[in-house]
Amino acid sequence: MPLPHGLSAFRHRDYRLYFAGQGVSQTGTWLQLIATSWLVYELTGSAFLLGLAAFAQQIPMLVLGPFAGVWVDRMNKRKVLLITQNGALLQSLAMLALVASGEVQAWHLILANLVLGVLNAIESPARQAQLVELVGGREDLPNAIAFSSVLMNSARFIGPMIGGAVIGALGVAWGFALNCLMRGAVIVALALIRATPRATERGLDGWLRQLAAGFRYAFGFLPTRSALLLLAAVSFSVQPYQSLAPYFARDVFHGDSVTLGWLIGAGGFGAAAGTVYLAMRPTIRGLLTLMPVAGAAAGAALIGFSFSTTLWLAIPLLVVVGVGGMLTAASTNTVLQTIVEDHMRARVVSIYMMAFLGMAPLGALFAGSLAEVIGPPAVLALGGAVALAAAAVYWRQLPAIRSAIRPIYEKLGIAPRPAVED
Repeated sequence: MPLPHGLSAFRHRDYRLYFAGQGVSQTGTWLQLIATSWLVYELTGSAFLLGLAAFAQQIPMLVLGPFAGVWVDRMNKRKVLLITQNGALLQSLAMLALVASGEVQAWHLILANLVLGVLNAIESPARQAQLVELVGGREDLPNAIAFSSVLMNSARFIGPMIGGAVIGALGVAWGFALNCLMRGAVIVALALIRATPRATERGLDGWLRQLAAGFRYAFGFLPTRSALLLLAAVSFSVQPYQSLAPYFARDVFHGDSVTLGWLIGAGGFGAAAGTVYLAMRPTIRGLLTLMPVAGAAAGAALIGFSFSTTLWLAIPLLVVVGVGGMLTAASTNTVLQTIVEDHMRARVVSIYMMAFLGMAPLGALFAGSLAEVIGPPAVLALGGAVALAAAAVYWRQLPAIRSAIRPIYEKLGIAPRPAVED
């Protein structure tokens, strides 16, 4: 029985394996991140160190991500993923040993986040670039990208909820222990995948020239440049709510680790819901218009959250933050991967990841530092205002963006000739 269009990626055995393995593993990763965040705040009570822990985990994406993209374009993607996932398992085991021994300190947790961030900076472009292999070409690629975003964001919803409950009932060490068990799922899935690797193009140019070519490709075209800059602004200004969530859980809503799980999980639920909507869309046309609307919604909801004093008002606002932020990111990713040439895919994906995940640590560090002066609520309100401003700038450029991308959409058969809208 044929699957409906909205589930076309699941026609492929290798994609089903990938989806199952990554789903379990990513849930475990978020479970550990919640445990790490709660433990840092429990040990120090410092909003700055919360921001520093988030910065350490995500800054490698900004610094190393583009170089990793050049390297991944030259390599077998599955082998890269097996190496990085096994490295992440070793990191998890080391953290479990420290926490279980009772000798863990805040700097251990920050350093461990840095190690995980370096591995993620290499793993992320490889994982995204492998999707085209798992679904056998471009036809089902947008659906595969969308459901991969659903998977990652469902983990953001489920992992914190499980993590908060586990930490509250059994203790923080169990958050790290469960992640160690769940990390093995993706390693097994990668071992079972049979997809034929696509040919790699090493080229004659050096790394720096290939890196520069990736940036020219991404930022030399108005639609992709505008989308990446909007995404960078939203990531910088909106995502710090995650690193500051322990402050709101304990000091604003007078809760515990379960409250923290609800706050982080609400954003994850919204992000998952947004990407399900994206997965069910029959075409990528219209995504360029969706980006500024989604970014503005995330900014407005974050301002509302910053003034909230009731948990049951805060949670739906964070759902909207999650929907808006992830629709901005996932729409950008879908458009980029649809139009990019295969031999540059990992480089362009790494630049996307730099704008999405690489800007978030700068925002977290800035927010954590500023929160010591003006307080976390004021910092998040300021971030929401920045997201609204960035969306307004993009919106003013929208007619030119549509006009510039139309010939590419026509060439790919996405828009009819002549096309009248993106």
